[in-house]
Amino acid sequence: MSVFQKLINYFKSLVVKLLGLHDSPTSLAGGVAIGIFVGFTPLFGLKTLICLGLAYVLRCNPIAAVIAVTLHDVCAPIWPVILEMEYAIGIWILKMFHMAPEVTEMREFHIRDFMKWTTFLGIGLPLLIGSLFLSAPSAAITYLLVYPVFKKRLERRAAMVEADSP
Repeated sequence: MSVFQKLINYFKSLVVKLLGLHDSPTSLAGGVAIGIFVGFTPLFGLKTLICLGLAYVLRCNPIAAVIAVTLHDVCAPIWPVILEMEYAIGIWILKMFHMAPEVTEMREFHIRDFMKWTTFLGIGLPLLIGSLFLSAPSAAITYLLVYPVFKKRLERRAAMVEADSP
């Protein structure tokens, strides 16, 4: 079995686990939307904790949120493109408020500029602001697409329970 096939099987098992959760459709769809929202943020290493915290505060399913943020890792091969888009959007927004830092070109990156390049105000703030403009619509669209799936799943389970009862 190839590595690619193992990866596909892993993500299929996550989808099966997500569909097997027992909770209200609103809670499950909210958890998935939270996972997708946090998945677009550039806060690597903190995404799972943020998902759990947001799911708790917003009373959504935390397991669905964690599974969704893990499923969002399918985007890993195109992360450089996503991060560049988030950075460009963030710089554009900050320029509107006259708060934009000096634009850092990725092509001009040198190792001696590492400390300047990784500053929060220079790179992190534009990335974070730009990520909100990708993550919010993605989360809303995900909620609207996933809610009917979970609602239909709940109706099927109720019908099966009703059919099994004498």
